[in-house]
Amino acid sequence: MKEKLQQVEDRYEQIQQQLCEPEIIADMAQYQALMKETKRLAPVTEMYRQYKLAMQTQEEARELLGDPEMREFAEEELDLAKQQADRAWEQLKILLLPRDPNDDRNVIVEIRGGAGGEEASLFAGVLYRMYSMYGAARGWKAEIVSANETELGGFKEVSFTIEGDGAYSRLKFESGVHRVQRVPETESQGRIHTSTVTVAVLPEAEEVDVEINPADLQIDTYRASGAGGQHVNKTESAIRITHIPTGTVVECQDERSQHKNRDKAMKVLRSRILQAEMDKQHAAIAGERRAQVGTGDRSERIRTYNYPQGRVSDHRIGLTLYKIEAILNGDLDEIVDALITADTAEKLKSNES
Repeated sequence: MKEKLQQVEDRYEQIQQQLCEPEIIADMAQYQALMKETKRLAPVTEMYRQYKLAMQTQEEARELLGDPEMREFAEEELDLAKQQADRAWEQLKILLLPRDPNDDRNVIVEIRGGAGGEEASLFAGVLYRMYSMYGAARGWKAEIVSANETELGGFKEVSFTIEGDGAYSRLKFESGVHRVQRVPETESQGRIHTSTVTVAVLPEAEEVDVEINPADLQIDTYRASGAGGQHVNKTESAIRITHIPTGTVVECQDERSQHKNRDKAMKVLRSRILQAEMDKQHAAIAGERRAQVGTGDRSERIRTYNYPQGRVSDHRIGLTLYKIEAILNGDLDEIVDALITADTAEKLKSNES
């Protein structure tokens, strides 16, 4: 591990020198690629340097132990340096874990009402708002791709992109079945209903990730419509793309431009096909390692939002928080951080076994 850490530091220093070379600065693509690499290597390099400094301090403290006048000071220094080295080493083990190659990508979030009819559709709208507010608080940009609205303001389904640094790394554990327990506004006798909503979080695929043969696509145009079937516009700007080999169907009607809707639909199509490939790979290793935060299977119930008790419970890690209003207003960091910590702990455990 120390050899690998030294290689990381050497590469980091090499990049710092390259970034000062005029020919590199003039080549924007190469310059940006090196900046991206240095951003990835910087935390490891910084922590490794802290570790080496703590080890050096220990050596210097040991040399002073033989001096009666300096012994007490040296023991304190040695103890502190050992603690610092141990902490740095544990952090380095985490930093050197294999990174999810999709972590830095933008995401496509798809939310669909499940069991519960109109109540499920209304809660789908609540979750859309929650993720949009969470993204806004982090400086991310959310944009609807397609939406099937209901008369009461919910969504039978809604698909939207979230663009921002590390969006997938923060949202990837949201895939699954979200359950809500509350008294619907239409319930006259005050009975609590249980409804479900499914959430799928897909890493946004680039064209180079998924090769799609144009001959495999069936593209249909139609008029965009809103709730109740009322026409939003009078031109056939909405797009439906069917990928014939996989049967994947994507619709986009948010833009008034047919060209823009087609671009958005293709982005979603590539991402769904990429996700299907990732699911196959995950299934192949699922028997060997089941992550503590779950398989990501969308049939798996991952979280319950209980309105009467004001609580949100994530069933994968046994976390319950009594701040449902704040969470539904986009305060998701405590849940997300706990999920990331649990996943990291499971990966460390797998590496050590």
